[in-house]
Amino acid sequence: MRSDDNIRYIKGVGEKRAELFYQLGVESVGALLRHYPRGYIDRSHPLKLREAPFDRPCCIKAKVFSEVREIYVRHKMVIYKFFANDGEENVEITLFNQKWVAEKLEFGKEFLFYGLVNRTLLSCEMSAPEIYDVSEQNVCPIYPQTAGLNSKAISKVIKTVLEQYIPLDPLPEALRQKYGLVSLKEALFGIHFPTSMKQLENARRRLVFEELFFLQTGILFQKSSRSSYTPVRITDRALDEFKSLLPFNLTEAQALAVNECLKDMNSGRPMSRLVQGDVGSGKTAVAAALAFCAARDGWQTVIMAPTEVLAGQHFKTFQNLLQNSGIKAVLLTGSVTKANKARIKEAVLNGEYDIVIGTHAVLQEDVRFKRLGLIVTDEQHRFGVEQRTSLTSKGNEPHMLVMSATPIPRTMSLIFYGDLDISIIGTLPKGRQPIKTYLIDSSIRKRSYNYIRDHLDQGRQGYIVCPMVEESETTDLASAVKYYEDIKENDFKGYSVGLLHGKMKPKEKDAVMKAFASGEIQLLVSTTVIEVGIDVPNAVIMLIENAERFGLSQLHQLRGRIGRGEHASTCILLSDRKGNETRQRLKFMCSTTDGFKVADEDLRLRGPGDFLGKRQHGLPELKIADLSEDMELFRAAGNAAKELYSTDPHLRKPENECLRQEIATLFKTAKMYGYN
Repeated sequence: MRSDDNIRYIKGVGEKRAELFYQLGVESVGALLRHYPRGYIDRSHPLKLREAPFDRPCCIKAKVFSEVREIYVRHKMVIYKFFANDGEENVEITLFNQKWVAEKLEFGKEFLFYGLVNRTLLSCEMSAPEIYDVSEQNVCPIYPQTAGLNSKAISKVIKTVLEQYIPLDPLPEALRQKYGLVSLKEALFGIHFPTSMKQLENARRRLVFEELFFLQTGILFQKSSRSSYTPVRITDRALDEFKSLLPFNLTEAQALAVNECLKDMNSGRPMSRLVQGDVGSGKTAVAAALAFCAARDGWQTVIMAPTEVLAGQHFKTFQNLLQNSGIKAVLLTGSVTKANKARIKEAVLNGEYDIVIGTHAVLQEDVRFKRLGLIVTDEQHRFGVEQRTSLTSKGNEPHMLVMSATPIPRTMSLIFYGDLDISIIGTLPKGRQPIKTYLIDSSIRKRSYNYIRDHLDQGRQGYIVCPMVEESETTDLASAVKYYEDIKENDFKGYSVGLLHGKMKPKEKDAVMKAFASGEIQLLVSTTVIEVGIDVPNAVIMLIENAERFGLSQLHQLRGRIGRGEHASTCILLSDRKGNETRQRLKFMCSTTDGFKVADEDLRLRGPGDFLGKRQHGLPELKIADLSEDMELFRAAGNAAKELYSTDPHLRKPENECLRQEIATLFKTAKMYGYN
């Protein structure tokens, strides 16, 4: 038996059951052993009835001491009642339509009962508990399952495999000893068939460490696999000229990021760098500086944004900066007409345009460049490794700059951007004032409207953000469309109110944004389509309806649409939720404007789902590690990966061969590790 053998050849599986395993993403022997339980029923330490918690199931060991009464309630409904004793007190147990279970309950015999214990002043009861023989006093795994394939069946197949096959341990013995890790054999038995919670803890620790170690070692090799040479040399000789075009001075943090990038781009090695900064920190100016220097040195730049609104905004910014410089930029998005696209593509190939700004449209095969030297992707988490690779193939080892204003915890950035060097813009441009944030409920909604009107009367602009676009039969959340129509005719009658949502056509969105940017629209009612990239310095007030519906990082992104000019700005979070957890979360938003603090708190509260999951784009999925709980192991595994890389950078030592194969398989890119 081998790790890559198809699961259908395992005894007791066959074609039909294999199809059910395939639905769970389990196709091979190796995948089966890594199909970890999603939880456990702990039957290893039965409690006394007096110790039973009131709010969750537990395991009780008790002896049947009464006959089982069969009670017919109605057609197809029979209940069975009996009493059991745990050595101290009695419990009345009720079963529903479980004749086959009732028949096994021998008088005077001890059983394990797993379920919720309901206690009153006069009685102690368990309703429909799971009943086990005392020989099953263990920790029972519960697997992700599907119709026709339950945990018991999955466990049986795994046991069959583990009795016949144990894969080679990919972690060298010296590494296991240094970090106190059990062997792979012990870990697999311990995670699937633990006899105690301690054994389970040791097994999980080993497997979490291994997963995070593989991930970080693989990222190190990705980083080292970059080409060591590029013919694209971009210098700083045009930097002073660019600065003279700016209507402001670069901040110290912006200037440092520009210098780090230019140093990379003139090194002879392809740059792969992330510029990460909070909302409004001025990353676009950094990208503009680099594109300007590239153009002056004869190279083209492509800038890819996730939305047409943001791409269009970048284009306007570049047009304003580059006027009278002789450097030409062009916008290429999905809404450009077919004829114009063809003309633009031909001109780009001929080198007539120095800077191409667009959306995913720039990824198309027929978009080719004469001398592509620099690639910039904005809001990097919305793209990923595959898109970056696609763009890179359009040039001869071009430089790569990725930008993100989405707050990502520093530890998480090691996973997202482990293959990149990182520059952080930690300060806002001069003159920006911190945004004040307040939490209110509907009882003072009218006062908040008065506050918004005061700002509009002073010539400022504002946003009202709603989480939904249309009415829903299953929720009473504010509908953006209905909300817009209502306030336009009532509370904000006489003011210019606009509406923006994701279901509008691109031309409609552009028309609304143009009107808002020009000041024609005073108040914009919008969904989260404004979350990324919209820059209207005159907008200073924002009300977010149903604020509890958003994560902290998303609230921070929304809040970043104001406070972009010289005027003081205010964000109002409106929520009628009374739960302590919700209130504390929203109050946290009122306490800080630091995006990294917000992201750290979001990670702590909600786990890494928003940061990983589908957004990983090319990185392996974490099957057992939980970064909100396993940061200590994450750091230890990172140290181990660096130590290994320093001593065996190509994993060629015999003791590391198994590890090398595991990592190559995990990343599904064996070529990266020297395989042909």
